[in-house]
Parts: sequence; structure tokens; C-alpha cells
Amino acid sequence: MKKVAVIGLGNISTRHRNNLKLLFPKVELLVMPASGRIPKENISDCDGILTSIDELIQAKVELVIVASPAPFHAQHSIPFIEAGIPTLIEKPVTTSLEDSKAINRAIELHQTPVSIGYCLRYLPSAQKLKALLEQGIIGTLYNSHIEIGQYLPDWRPNKNYRDSVSAQKTLGGGVLFELSHELDYAQWLLGPLKVKHAILRASEELSLDVEDTADIVAVTELGAVTTIHLDFLQRKAYRRCSFVGSEGRIDWDLIQNKLTLSTSSETSVLYSDPKWDKNQMYLAMLEDFFQMIKKNKHTCINFTETIRTVSLIDEIKLQAGNNRDNK
Repeated sequence: MKKVAVIGLGNISTRHRNNLKLLFPKVELLVMPASGRIPKENISDCDGILTSIDELIQAKVELVIVASPAPFHAQHSIPFIEAGIPTLIEKPVTTSLEDSKAINRAIELHQTPVSIGYCLRYLPSAQKLKALLEQGIIGTLYNSHIEIGQYLPDWRPNKNYRDSVSAQKTLGGGVLFELSHELDYAQWLLGPLKVKHAILRASEELSLDVEDTADIVAVTELGAVTTIHLDFLQRKAYRRCSFVGSEGRIDWDLIQNKLTLSTSSETSVLYSDPKWDKNQMYLAMLEDFFQMIKKNKHTCINFTETIRTVSLIDEIKLQAGNNRDNK
């Protein structure tokens, strides 16, 4: 790998630039601001700043990471896909089903390697959990509960939270898009979900023009009930889920990277590594993408799975709108 590019200058862009330099110390790393304007401040792990996609394509970059705000992902990624340049798109892939389908058409037409940045799939406890559920360790699944909450003003302490992507509708903010990791892994672990009920709220505390809380009830194809709670309000970060079956219960603590199994006879820890460096997820995701480019064995997300996540968000919004209309 000799020349790569990253679009966007946010926190996730910084992480990707650092990791690319870590994996390829001699790589020439070019950056394009999402706005197209040259920044005044110095950009870390950057060997050059360009202001257009055409310039990056002409520079013959071998890989690009699209880490701009989600509403711009289609316009930023499709030209690279059409040029045959492998593209990793940060989550959520887009904020509209139409844009997701446009990217998918480009992938199918040009057969360019494309992956999506749902890094939680590379968390060791996540991979262990998926294998255990597929083995039927808790028997027939009856219920699952997924919950994440973290106080938005604490996410980026050096920045006013109202100015962040998370807080702005035009940039793809709100818990449904910003916390879509949970929606991705829910269907990765459980299969397609059908939304039965949804409530979206915007609290007075944060005064955002996007939802800061979402509560969803959905069912799997086999009838198991799944509840999902997402919020920007919890003062102490919380990220857990549980699965209840005929033979027992699995509790997953994502922050502690821990799995616990409870049965009628005992409670046991199936996996635990609380000191695991979360950046390893991002490195593993990049390594997996490189394997995809080489056309070797990989576990990168199939793009149809990504479309399914965007479709689920549309379904949640539709159900929430119906609930408001029926009041």
C-alpha cells in the first residue's frame, strides 16, 4: 500500500489516519475535508490535503475511507467505486434508502471492494456471542433486550455538543443514525427484525432538533421479541444486551467486553477481557478490508446487510410517526 486517502476531518477520521499510518508507516496519506475547504489547523498523520474527489482519483490512491457526515456518503463514495478504488464507508452508510441503493448499484456494476465501518462486529465478545447463539446454547430464543446510553455533552468535551454531527439533522444526527451500531448488530445476531412499535423523543435537557431517545419493540422471523433502547442522556455510559432462551440467559456487557451465561443450575463467565484496547476493533476492521481487497477470506459486511439497517431505521421512523398520529 503506497497511497491512500481519508475524506473528512472528524474524530473517526483522526482514528483511521492514525491506524493507517500504524499499519503502513511509509504510506502517503492524503486528506480531503468534507466541506472541500482547506483547514487552518494542522492535520495529524497527513501528507497532503486535496479539495476534490477528482484530484484524489487522479492521484491514484489505492484505497479511500469515507468518514464524512453520513448524508454525504453517497456523493463522496460513488465516484471512487466507479473508478474501481476500494472504499471503506463509515457507519451509518447513508441516511436514506435511496442513497444506499445508489451505492449498491455502483458496487454491482463495477465490482469494487466496499465495506462499512461497523467495527463492533470485530469486538471479541461479539464474535463469541454470535457463535454461541448459532450453536443454540440458550435453546429457543424468547426475548432480547439491547440498550445503549451516554450523555452527549460528554462525547467530545472540547466541543459544544450542539455543534457536533450527532446533534444536527442535516448532518445525520440523532440516536438512530449515531447509535446504529446497535441496529446493525441486532440483525447480525438475530436476523431481520420487524418493527411493531417505536417511540422517538427529543428531551428539553439537550434541546436538539433530532431525537435523543428511541425505544423500539421488534420481532424476529421466528417470533422472538426484541426491545431496543438508545439515548444521549445517561450520565454514565451504558452498553449492554441480554438474550433469554428456553435453556438460559446470556448477558453481554460491551464496555467490559464480557459474556455471562445463567442457567437453572449456575452462572458462569463465558468470556471476559475488560482491558482489551478498543482500537483493536478498528485495526481488525482495516485488516479484514485489506483481505477483501486481496480477494482472500474475509468477514466484511455484505452491502445488503447495510441496506437492511437503513431500511430498519426507516421502519422505526414510520412506526414512530404512526404512533404520534394515533394519539
